[in-house]
Amino acid sequence: MAEAKGLMKPVKLKNELAQLLGATELPRTEITKKLWDYVKANKLQTKSENGKPENAGKFIVADAKLLPIFKNTKSKSKSGKVTDLTQMKEGQTINMMQMAAVVGANIE
Repeated sequence: MAEAKGLMKPVKLKNELAQLLGATELPRTEITKKLWDYVKANKLQTKSENGKPENAGKFIVADAKLLPIFKNTKSKSKSGKVTDLTQMKEGQTINMMQMAAVVGANIE
């Protein structure tokens, strides 16, 4: 069997993410899937920035379990866009497009 590469290669998760997902290593694709499963199961999506959870929309509401994971995120994309969630508070939201930055900030 060929060794997994790229997005399919398992990566080591930082402590907060490992606790939420119940694993210490997962491929990036599986991390994203499990995070989305958690968001949907707990109805943490909203249609407006910093809106109330309504189980639909492009914004993800930080609950007590997601907040420590989101707060680990401070990164700069190749295009120069900075994602800094270090000062985030419970109940605030991120845009779903920031999920890749969150995953990247929570793996070793």
